[in-house]
Amino acid sequence: MDIANSRWLWLSTVPVVMIVLLQAAIFLRRAWRDGKEMGLTEEKLKTGFKTGIISAIGPSIAVLAGMLALIATVGGPVAWMRLTVIGSIAFELPAAELGLSQFGYSLGDEGISETAYAAAVWAMTLGGTGWLLVSAFGTRHMETVRSKISNGNEKLIPVISAAAMLGAFAYFLSGEVAAGTPETGAAAVGGLAMLALLHVADSRDIQWVREWSLGAAMFVGLLAGVAVQVTVGSWW
Repeated sequence: MDIANSRWLWLSTVPVVMIVLLQAAIFLRRAWRDGKEMGLTEEKLKTGFKTGIISAIGPSIAVLAGMLALIATVGGPVAWMRLTVIGSIAFELPAAELGLSQFGYSLGDEGISETAYAAAVWAMTLGGTGWLLVSAFGTRHMETVRSKISNGNEKLIPVISAAAMLGAFAYFLSGEVAAGTPETGAAAVGGLAMLALLHVADSRDIQWVREWSLGAAMFVGLLAGVAVQVTVGSWW
């Protein structure tokens, strides 16, 4: 852990995090400029920006909790860098475990060698490269693919986009629902809370409820999952 939290490791991870922050700033600037070119008012742009920040709170809590677990296993610098770039504790911990296991260690063991630690870091880094390469070289072609799927019908593009998002969320959610009773309870209660909040926001036209609905639903679902775990445990 002295090596994992050393000054040189902190310094080596700073440039990676700075690049991510620079990308975020560039995307924000482009979105703001393109929004104005599309005819959006500054008020609508500010509302969208605020909604995006609020909607990110819920997922960020999960990433923060995962970072605490990752700090205890691979140290602060690597945890900071990996979750800044990828943000998926569900990938990072198994990847670190895979690297350590090649030398007979497991996460949480005492006396992990420097070589085993380096293998864990390389497994996390190289294992996540695929996503970055797909994003770097494939993103510019996604609009073309989407247009071909819609066969030139502009009305189908929003439908295809919504279906793709639903499919992605369903893929990740199905694994969690099958993991155990607490996970199933968390997903069910969180989903019902989201529907209820959106119903209130739409029926009464309350914008702030709509903005906070995602984070609130995730938090309610999290509490429900903990309650099920504490009271009845896992039935499968």
